[in-house]
Amino acid sequence: QVCEWRDPEELRALLDLDLQEVGESHGRLLQRVRDVAKYSVKTHHPLFFNQLFAGVDYHSLAGRFLTETLNTSQYTYEVAPVFVLMEEVVLSELRSLVGWAAGDGIFCPGGSVSNMYAMNLARYRAFPEVKLRGLWAVPRLAVFASQECHYSVRKSASFQGIGIENVHPVRVDPRGGMIPEDLEEKIELAKSQGAVPFLVSATSGTTILGAFDPLDRIADVCEKHGLWLHVDAAWGGSVLFSKKHRHLMKGIERADSVAWNPHKMLMAGLQCSAFLLKDTTNLLKRCHCANATYLFQQDKFYDLSYDTGDKSVQCGRKVDCLKLWLMWKAVGTRGLEERVDKAFAYTRFLVEEMKKREGFQLVVEPEFVNVCFWYAPPSLRGQEGSEDYRDRLAKVAPTIKERMVRKGSMMVGYQPQHDRVNFFRAVVLSPQLTRDDLLFFLDEIERLGSDL
Repeated sequence: QVCEWRDPEELRALLDLDLQEVGESHGRLLQRVRDVAKYSVKTHHPLFFNQLFAGVDYHSLAGRFLTETLNTSQYTYEVAPVFVLMEEVVLSELRSLVGWAAGDGIFCPGGSVSNMYAMNLARYRAFPEVKLRGLWAVPRLAVFASQECHYSVRKSASFQGIGIENVHPVRVDPRGGMIPEDLEEKIELAKSQGAVPFLVSATSGTTILGAFDPLDRIADVCEKHGLWLHVDAAWGGSVLFSKKHRHLMKGIERADSVAWNPHKMLMAGLQCSAFLLKDTTNLLKRCHCANATYLFQQDKFYDLSYDTGDKSVQCGRKVDCLKLWLMWKAVGTRGLEERVDKAFAYTRFLVEEMKKREGFQLVVEPEFVNVCFWYAPPSLRGQEGSEDYRDRLAKVAPTIKERMVRKGSMMVGYQPQHDRVNFFRAVVLSPQLTRDDLLFFLDEIERLGSDL
């Protein structure tokens, strides 16, 4: 089973979560561990389609065990010598896939933080005085991102005092990709209203539809206006491993920064998020450093450039490179490419099988491995013109989702989007998947929704 669902009050009682004055026996603790595993969602299960991560890579898992065992913080060479060197190599290889011969970067606690870093660096490059003088030192700024961008772009603007209203949404085409002509218009409009554009945040692999923004054309606009181009490739970045599919990110080498989460499509395990920079002027450290003398002493006996901690807004920083490095060592670049290509192939298989069945309707033809679709049960077929059709269709996905979760058979997400009523989003990426699993997925949707 993907999960053994219990409602919150029942689960709270089953787990006995209260903490006590006196410790428990080894046998009792072992049962606690079994209960935690039993009632948690099995995200490694092949029928877990719910998020932008799934499956498990056992080499990466071994790296995660070792990371936890060694329990060090990646801020100075003296306490993390192996991992400072390892992170440098892994980031260099990722930058090479982007198309940069040199640059900078750091592993961040999630793609949202990577997007925040990009916004902070873009502002610092444009107005370096902001670090000392704060918001008094900058004019009203303008950020541009597509209507389908990740919500972390708006969160970053709020967090950094730029303001959500100063994130200008750019229209998208029917597949969800940014329209460069509208980006140009939005930039000119913001300028005419007295704002100062400084950042465009493009997306490679949007969260819902899996759309890829046209990076080359967006880069043309950014170059014309002198704007920082950040690409949120947290989800889609791993297509760069694939000779067949890297064309989806054509123009990525023209970006100033890239967010990329190997914990998603590559199965590196949560969390593994890289922030990559084209910059070679130490901008990342200059923007974020606080020069804490108890960590970053200037008279150490080794090369201080290996103390990378001041590039981060954190102090303590978890080692996130080992799991990716060990997995990459084990399967090689070619093995990671095969993993990406398999996900695309299985996505095509699922879509082809879906088209053979009544009741399944694609929201858009997939560009990536996000398969978005409605399921209309027999009672709704042929009723598309009825007044309450949309209201009734909107209730199908939530009901089927509840039934599958309570049964524990599988897990798939759903959502509304703009004027579209609730539809399913199946994310096809687990290396444990088989064609039989995908056929079961379709059969189960039909079984669970047959009486609606």
